[in-house]
Amino acid sequence: MSALELLTLNQVAERLQVSRWTVYQLIWAGDLPSIHLGRCHRVRARDFEDFLDRLGGDT
Repeated sequence: MSALELLTLNQVAERLQVSRWTVYQLIWAGDLPSIHLGRCHRVRARDFEDFLDRLGGDT
């Protein structure tokens, strides 16, 4: 994934195999950074990868 690539919340949800509502909860909890483009949320691919790394722990 490119560092400048932006993912929609649906794309993030699909990759995590969770609902879009769960992605919103991760954003509101501060666990997954997002940016706003007008009324739309987007997640930078780099931030998504960092989130996955944190989930993986010390493996």
